[in-house]
Amino acid sequence: MQFKIGNNSKQAAQLCSVEENSKEWQTPIEELALELINDPDCSIQKHQHSYLRSTLVLLGVAAVIGISIGIAQALVVYRVLSTVFFMRSSWQLLSDHANTASVMSGAVLHYLTIVIMTKVNRVVSTHLCNLEKPRTFTERENSFTSKVFTFQFVTHFSSLFYVAFFLGRINGYPGNYIRIAGEWRLEECHPSGCITDLFIQMCIIMILKQTLSNCMEFLSPFLKYKFRKWKDRRSRVHSEQGSEDHATEAWRTNYRLGEVHIFSLFDEFLEMVIQYSFTTIFVAAFPLAPLLAFINNVLEIRLDAIKMTRLQRRMVPRKANDIGIWLQVLEAVGVLAVITNGLVIAITSDFIPRLIYKYAYGPCAQGQTDIDCLTGYINQSLSVFRTQDFDKRTKVSEAMYPNTTECRYRDYRNTDYAFSVQFWHIFAARLAFVIIFEHVAVCIKFVAAWFVPDIPQSVKNTSLEKKHQDLLNELGLQKRGSLGSFSLLDIFSECPSEPQWPAVPKVVEASQEQLLQTLDSTAALFLLGGPGIKN
Repeated sequence: MQFKIGNNSKQAAQLCSVEENSKEWQTPIEELALELINDPDCSIQKHQHSYLRSTLVLLGVAAVIGISIGIAQALVVYRVLSTVFFMRSSWQLLSDHANTASVMSGAVLHYLTIVIMTKVNRVVSTHLCNLEKPRTFTERENSFTSKVFTFQFVTHFSSLFYVAFFLGRINGYPGNYIRIAGEWRLEECHPSGCITDLFIQMCIIMILKQTLSNCMEFLSPFLKYKFRKWKDRRSRVHSEQGSEDHATEAWRTNYRLGEVHIFSLFDEFLEMVIQYSFTTIFVAAFPLAPLLAFINNVLEIRLDAIKMTRLQRRMVPRKANDIGIWLQVLEAVGVLAVITNGLVIAITSDFIPRLIYKYAYGPCAQGQTDIDCLTGYINQSLSVFRTQDFDKRTKVSEAMYPNTTECRYRDYRNTDYAFSVQFWHIFAARLAFVIIFEHVAVCIKFVAAWFVPDIPQSVKNTSLEKKHQDLLNELGLQKRGSLGSFSLLDIFSECPSEPQWPAVPKVVEASQEQLLQTLDSTAALFLLGGPGIKN
């Protein structure tokens, strides 16, 4: 809906002034006031719900999420095939580091899919919002925000979740490998651990996203502004009109600025929330994420300032109580970050296996104190596999490895290839760590929220004093500064009940001093419980 710009905002503020003074600002009241100002005969859009539209929207959301997860699986297939290709390369350096090269190239490809799916997610979210038929602009904004963020979150983090929690854990064991199309084995983790693969992928995606996105975000409006300025200057050279006055020139300067739409700030919010997700969800695997985000924000805040003040037109301000649905999004990301980091420490890293070995299976657990407690950890973390149990595709060459009867692989299995007791000890410890870590982190969060208020006390006191002064001005009263003398407003501010005010309009002809004396006398009778006050 298009609103007229001018005195409409002032009129809407006047219509809603009573609501503003009595309670927090309500956006639906503002929107309804603007509708009445633009069209007094407009009909009220009533609340409605359609099960058919809700079902179609749900199916559309599920389809987009399924496509994003499918893209993450396609990246898994690419890494498997690229690993085989790199291992067969004639370049010795590439063949020796085929796994790392596959992860790095997969991260670059993942970034390209993010760029493409960002456009697709915005278009699909717009159509789904139109299908929902939201009643007000606020409802449309909340619906659009929740859908776009959900799609973007799945697009950004589906591949990262696979690397963190599934890579190297669902590929089977020697003699019983899980294969793609019955031919290619699923990829293994880096020899130093799966957390290295997660670190490499996050580092590449975050650096590419921050550098290239900032360049495109600033260069696009900058080049458009320069082109419009050059085109306008060229048209003025061929024009027969003389020099223009200052007002016309200022109008032309503002006209050359880039247009802003109703969701201009949406992209800025989305970028910051996605960045916040990167710096919190997998911070245990990539501790440099907050530092990279800080460097990016120091640069971006200046670029955004130049873009908003010199390259784009001024945005139409809208009054709001807070940042809207983005607050709930940030809270959800914070909760998910606690759970995810606990899982990364417990599952992705070797913290729990090392701890279990140190206190249950290592030399210190056996009473030996003269050596390091982690001595023999690597040998303990490897299981034995008999070469005679290999299938034909992974058969060991007897010419290259004569008299080889056993191989070692990273897992906790017995000789019959079933999980060992140590595996279940580690599994139980991981589960207990996640539960304890989550509850401790949530408790710390609540304690910190209790210690640090959302609104500083100085701001609350300033707002309270302003409201108090506004009430005094509206009632035509002034607080008396003499010792021991107070106005009626000061007394009623301490009363739990709501007494009826004296009939002030009947004594408007009296002087202010007489009025204050009358009010003070009435207040004294009220405090003493005299017969002059009935209510």
